[in-house]
Amino acid sequence: MSAGSFARRIRSAFSPDSERLYTATVVASSDGSGRRGRRPRSELRAARSVRTLLTGPPPRNALAPVALLSEDQVETIHEASLELLQEIGVELMGSTARDAFRAAGARIDDDTGLARIPREVVEHALTTAPERFTVTPRNPARRLDVGGSEIAFGLVAGPPTVHDRVRGRRAGNLEDYVTLVKLAQCFDVVHFVGNQPTSPQELPAATRHLDTYLANLTYTDRVFHLSAIGRQRALDGIEMTALSRGLTMEEIVEHPSVLTIISVNSPRRFDEAMTDGLMAMAEHGQPAVVTPFTLMGAMTPVTLAAALVQQNAEALAGIALTQLVRPGAPVVYGAFTSNVDLRSGAPAFGTPENARATIAAGQLARRYGIPYRASNASASNALDAQAAYESQMSIWSSVLGGAHLLYHGAGWMEGGLTASFEKIVLDVEMLQMMALTIAPVTLDEAEAREGLDAIAGVPTGGHFFGSPHTLERYESAFYEPLVSSWQNYESWEEAGSLPAEERATLVWQDALERYEQPPLDEGVAARLDEYVTRRRVELEQAEAI
Repeated sequence: MSAGSFARRIRSAFSPDSERLYTATVVASSDGSGRRGRRPRSELRAARSVRTLLTGPPPRNALAPVALLSEDQVETIHEASLELLQEIGVELMGSTARDAFRAAGARIDDDTGLARIPREVVEHALTTAPERFTVTPRNPARRLDVGGSEIAFGLVAGPPTVHDRVRGRRAGNLEDYVTLVKLAQCFDVVHFVGNQPTSPQELPAATRHLDTYLANLTYTDRVFHLSAIGRQRALDGIEMTALSRGLTMEEIVEHPSVLTIISVNSPRRFDEAMTDGLMAMAEHGQPAVVTPFTLMGAMTPVTLAAALVQQNAEALAGIALTQLVRPGAPVVYGAFTSNVDLRSGAPAFGTPENARATIAAGQLARRYGIPYRASNASASNALDAQAAYESQMSIWSSVLGGAHLLYHGAGWMEGGLTASFEKIVLDVEMLQMMALTIAPVTLDEAEAREGLDAIAGVPTGGHFFGSPHTLERYESAFYEPLVSSWQNYESWEEAGSLPAEERATLVWQDALERYEQPPLDEGVAARLDEYVTRRRVELEQAEAI
């Protein structure tokens, strides 16, 4: 059939008579019996304009993980990683971390900080690291089951700048921080808040973590990531989360409630602040995501094999440290291996190399039976096609790699330097579509029989627009996009010819208008305020000494 004849058939399906048929639907009667009635066309148009906003827990991933590497290749990476740790070593800048490994049998050079870790230490640690665990925030309905078949999507974390189409690019600040957290609360497909969606740079560096923790616990009820740059920042986040849940610091050890990320200073260096924060989290039973940031050509050699060996060794060293502190402490295998532009040295994301490394790292995490973290990343400086296709490459490779946590799921721009309001909305659209794509299929014999009856009820060459089977499912049959426009050109032009990024602006503005602050017990709120006030004074006094 030619395109023209197909178009004529579609137009004929919407002739005045057939459109009247199309507006007939099943309407629930007051007695609940259900009757066939007719709804005004305007009401149906309004129904068609309703956007899909997914609700509920993180989606289950029904797709089997992809095996990019053979079993022998996975073992090759594993064995080389253990050799790297035992013979070449990693640098531990913190004395407490060196002492922990020394006590376990590692060879330590305190002058250089180099730790050579026996394979037995790593292998034993892998036997105690849990395969799955649950993280429960102040609202138990928002808990994350990490390590099963679910994949949770996170808000962007870490950018020093913020951008939206209304006010442009600007330095991170507390007002925008709160707005980003509110947007996370508006979209249920964003399941957790990353560590500082933007950095509020107008606040003192020594105390700003208190303000961000308080914002997380006030304006959202989701799991959030605290800052583990040093033991005290981690403890502040743990204690404030414990207060929000009505737990003591002793009780929270058995109740994982907050996450953190430990970034390895690749190649092969763990900063003292990072290991101190990591050890504090493990000591208190809170999960840490150990993530080497390895860019091939800059922080690792250029080949996939060498990059995976180094990434894996660095991750295993951090994972082992958590188990030395507290056997059974929840921990996540993190991976962020991509490449650079060798002509300029600029980081690149959403590349084939990035995707292949993400999928392969998932195989290594499954080999160890440890939950896995990946990322949605793009190097684009604008909200353009590059931002979309690099993010899609990242999201798909994370899903195919079997990731349980997708970091930077919504809002990452400019290689992680900017949090974008519009990018949050476009990412939410992609994440919602991905969640529905990977969801388990519900299909049974009765549904197939209903389909056969519907097919039999339409003559050959006809259409299903007015079929009772269609009308009964009219409002819920398909995903209704948040941003995408399915109008024909004339209708799109008449509506203002808005491209996706401009439509995204309208979506986040509308979301903020509809935002509702999640309830927080007044007594809990008062205790959190008191804690922040006291700790701010203590930290300011310590800074003055």
